Amino acid sequence: MIRRWNPDTVAAPIGMYSHLAHVPPGHELVVISGQVGALPDGPLAGTDAEAQTEAVFANLERLLAAAGAQPGHLVKVFSMVAGPEHLTGFRSVVKRIFTRWYPDGDWPAQSLIVVTALARPDILVELEAMAAVPR
Repeated sequence: MIRRWNPDTVAAPIGMYSHLAHVPPGHELVVISGQVGALPDGPLAGTDAEAQTEAVFANLERLLAAAGAQPGHLVKVFSMVAGPEHLTGFRSVVKRIFTRWYPDGDWPAQSLIVVTALARPDILVELEAMAAVPR
């Protein structure tokens, strides 16, 4: 089982994440490349951060399944949002999904950066992840 924790030697997390995540023996680390809010047939899910973030997490869930994993196997999530004006939409989706995926609050390690732009001007959110998949 993946161990996630927040030692009392550092400040408590300011969001839905754990400071540390440990990949136990008998697991393989799977790295998921940056996912954007594209639908399976190619176009973006919408023009707002909320719609794109929903699609990003749907893509992440499909990729985890393809690797024989599920959201509980996530060790690290790294998110990029194109501009502070899109944080509210992004965070509302993360809160909704993480509350469903991790009802006990055992969240993966997570980082979030706000950037001026991503690969294309219409892409507002990108997410990379690492998962520990049992062998």
